[in-house]
Amino acid sequence: QVQLVESGGELVQAGASLRLSCAASGRTFSGNAMGWFRQAPGKEREFVAAVSWNGASTYYADSVKGRFTITRDSAKNTVYLQMNSLKPEDTAVYYCAASSLFGLASARAQEYDYWGQGTQVTVSS
Repeated sequence: QVQLVESGGELVQAGASLRLSCAASGRTFSGNAMGWFRQAPGKEREFVAAVSWNGASTYYADSVKGRFTITRDSAKNTVYLQMNSLKPEDTAVYYCAASSLFGLASARAQEYDYWGQGTQVTVSS
């Protein structure tokens, strides 16, 4: 059974930093793209960041570019999201996602087959 388990979300003040982790189990994703999405209350799920199968290529939403960094450790089957200079508008549930077919970083949610349960990030002003 494949599982993605996110951790690291918490309540922080604006300007703070957080690092989210997503540990995969049940299969290896070393040859597949992984990503982060988020969903704020009353809004649709949106793309945040993605990393290619080998970590060489990354892709970010404009709203987080320059503040967030996605990395992966294939040996640990884990992907990370370093979030700096957090803003209240970053408040959301953050979801990890993994593709079973694609290796290139993508913002398209339909290219990801496995999803975690999410971790709450709350940024107070």
